[in-house]
Amino acid sequence: IPVFILAGLLVHCVFLVSIFDIYFSSPLVHGMTPQQTPLPPPAKRLVLFVADGLRADSLYELNSNGTPRAPYLRSILENNGSWGISHTRVPTESRPGHVALIAGFYEDVSAVAKGWKENPVEFDSVFNESKYTWSWGSPDILPMFAKGATGDHVYTFCYAAESEDFGAEDAAKLDKWVFDHVKSFFNSSRSNQTLFSALNEEKVVLFLHLLGIDTNGHAHRPNSREYQENIKQVDEGVKEIASLIDSFYGNDGKTAFILTSDHGMTDWGSHGAGHPSETLTPLIVWGAGINYPQKVTSQFFEDNFLKEWKLENLKRLDVNQADIAPLMASLIGVPFPLNSVGTLPLEYLNSSAHFKAESMFTNAVQILEQFKVKMSQKKETTLSFLFTPFKPLSDSEQINLLKKIRLYIQQQKYDEAVSQCKTLINLALEGLSYYHTYDRLFLGLSIAVGFVGWTTYVILVIIKAHTNLTKTVPANEKKSTVLFYGFASAGMIIAFFLLIQTCPWTYYVYCLLPVPVWYAVVREIPVIQDLATNVLSLHIGQSIGFLLVCILGIEILVFSFFYRSALTVGLLVFAGWPVITQLWIQAKTRALIWTLLCVLLAIFPLMPVVGREPNIPLVIAAGLLTLLISFFSLYKELASLCKSENKYRDKEDLKVYFYQMFSVALSTYVVSSTHDSLKNKQGLPVTNQIISWMTLVSSPVLLLLSPTFLFQRLFSILLSLMSTYLLLSTGYEALFPLALFGLMFAWINMEQEALQHYGLSHKPKLAVFNFTYAMDISQFRQLHLDDVRRSFFFVFFIVTAFFGTGNIASINSFDPASVYCFLTVFSPFTMGGLLLLKVAIPFVLVSCAFEAVQVTTQLSSKSLFLIVLVISDVMALHFFFLVKDYGSWLDIGTSISHYVLVMSLTIFMMVMNGLAQLLTTRRLGLPRRTKHHS
Repeated sequence: IPVFILAGLLVHCVFLVSIFDIYFSSPLVHGMTPQQTPLPPPAKRLVLFVADGLRADSLYELNSNGTPRAPYLRSILENNGSWGISHTRVPTESRPGHVALIAGFYEDVSAVAKGWKENPVEFDSVFNESKYTWSWGSPDILPMFAKGATGDHVYTFCYAAESEDFGAEDAAKLDKWVFDHVKSFFNSSRSNQTLFSALNEEKVVLFLHLLGIDTNGHAHRPNSREYQENIKQVDEGVKEIASLIDSFYGNDGKTAFILTSDHGMTDWGSHGAGHPSETLTPLIVWGAGINYPQKVTSQFFEDNFLKEWKLENLKRLDVNQADIAPLMASLIGVPFPLNSVGTLPLEYLNSSAHFKAESMFTNAVQILEQFKVKMSQKKETTLSFLFTPFKPLSDSEQINLLKKIRLYIQQQKYDEAVSQCKTLINLALEGLSYYHTYDRLFLGLSIAVGFVGWTTYVILVIIKAHTNLTKTVPANEKKSTVLFYGFASAGMIIAFFLLIQTCPWTYYVYCLLPVPVWYAVVREIPVIQDLATNVLSLHIGQSIGFLLVCILGIEILVFSFFYRSALTVGLLVFAGWPVITQLWIQAKTRALIWTLLCVLLAIFPLMPVVGREPNIPLVIAAGLLTLLISFFSLYKELASLCKSENKYRDKEDLKVYFYQMFSVALSTYVVSSTHDSLKNKQGLPVTNQIISWMTLVSSPVLLLLSPTFLFQRLFSILLSLMSTYLLLSTGYEALFPLALFGLMFAWINMEQEALQHYGLSHKPKLAVFNFTYAMDISQFRQLHLDDVRRSFFFVFFIVTAFFGTGNIASINSFDPASVYCFLTVFSPFTMGGLLLLKVAIPFVLVSCAFEAVQVTTQLSSKSLFLIVLVISDVMALHFFFLVKDYGSWLDIGTSISHYVLVMSLTIFMMVMNGLAQLLTTRRLGLPRRTKHHS
């Protein structure tokens, strides 16, 4: 068994990682030559303000009384500069947003896995190309551009990471820190000759990263007074800095200013996914080389923002976020960042047609350089007879286009030159994408073949080892030797083929994996023949019916990843299960409880996603309800204690029980007082923080001290997990584990009835059933068709545990408020870990219930687990083909997370299976007091 489990884990890890290689490998190439516009630039210096987490509508909207939220910036876009919306891409996080703004390319998903703060990939940026860059702001963002820079000309000034506190009285102080430091920097430069002359050079960049708005948005939501006040403070700060810089340089008119944001934020204070509130950010540009406002009578956009913002008559110039990097480069005359894929937004420039055409040509050549490098890389690693070049941009076509553009510029036909440049840019970007996804089909097919082979093998293992459907057939030595050599030679041919093309090592893994998997399948041909004979002897209608029900069940599961309401439909069907199978005749009360609990749980997937609106009274109600159920259970315990033989042992058990109840009560109090304290802007009380962390550590220990009788241990698991879950809850989801646990309890009882109904074995007494003594292998029975339903129930409940209270597949459904009892200072990994724990708690409940079902129905955990494996692998194959890297950014993000979820689910269920065994069967012994008799 361990070999099989290790093989399974390995195969699933390969399948999981493969998607990042196939769909999301790094788009960066190196080895291009820098391209710079040959004409003198309009500006000597550039000031970049990035208001982190600022939504476009939050800045441009007017207040209810008709006054602008940011008076200075409003007057700029009405009188002095150009404006528009910058469209960002997913993931809408700070790091990828800043990389797009400053380096001009969209960071691939793999960078997330390598940590946000460092430079996981080497890239060029506007800062790197500048003569000097001074930057002020967050320690999460600034160092990454300084580390990526060659030489020592990018200077950073950061505040301490501890300042980023969601529970702080006022996060706007982060922005005040930046503005104050910039002012003192300019003041001190007057007495520092070296700094003064450096500031008076050309090609200088000043970068102000303003994190207050983002922090206030997380803590108080974007519609809050705090968020809007912060926008006003930033507006005043920008006004002061702009006037300070103008006067420092004697109003020489050589400074360009850009104000934008890295990403927006949802109404419930999160970001990361592709909702318009996260992807639409403001862009206001003014100063040297920038167009004045352009009056228009009408302009068409799909959204209705212009009317809402009262800006219908001012031309709105939308850009993609990566277009801002080439705009900055052309304004101060530095080479365009080497990896930039942005297109220069010419409408922002107020310069000669010649300058515009030359800048556009530089932009086109810079992107074409990347295309050439990418093409030569692909050509080197592909056999010449297999290489299919990108036809629309062949070598002759490139030369032709470049000549045409040069000629147009010489003849002063600038508009035609610009239009040809845009054509060349679009073709080069298409070509980049073509070569980037060149091996996709080939790798995708390899993985799919491996997937199908693995699933087939697992089905064969189930049938061979755990059912009576096949007779054991003696192996034919000669045949198996031929098979072995056949598959070995196939593997060698594939490896040789990859070796000639100097493919990366991961390609070997993906292409060679199907070989041993299919070898294992083909070896079992006698089993397949035997099975076919058996199935054909059955009633054909029954077989087809069973198959259709299986397919329908799996499709409902796949559907539930997109529409949570599919879970409601499934649970309502489950509610009717006792009636369909006539189970209710023998157990009316149990069947009724089961039906009611299914209907109760079916309400949760219809509720709005968690975290949108905090509702602390509901969390307190959940805590009190848990205590109420505990008291009722305790009353029954005390009644049984009176009749008990071993009073001492039972008293010890009761103590543990009391501690767990006290822990739940304490958690309820901590949640209530923490949120009150944060509401009153008094921060997170230290005592509450200590209690929260202690509860997190102590609850699993208390659980392992409880007795291992079935109901007592399961109830102890609920109390321990509830005390932690309450601390991580902000709304109705606190009630979810209770409803889920109730249904799991009913499920264990119903499975007993089903056992008796099908006459599979005698019904054990659950009240005295002990997990520790349940692992007697001699009692295990073979699989029955009803066990497929059992496994399906388990997978369905696992998915319900996942999506019951929200769409975990979307980054933006995480609410930082969930972790405020533990910490309020921004720390992505600790917060992420706690949020994952919150997701895992309902999982653990379902896994422990499934463990109880396995042991009480006398099945080896391996046999049921294998069926679960088949179900989740079939789901994963669905999602593998549904992964997208095109279309709306929301679709892309969702498609990746669905596949990763189902794959992790399988790996996770292997881990959960082990964890559930540990939680149900292990018990820590307390030191005993020994009695001395004189």
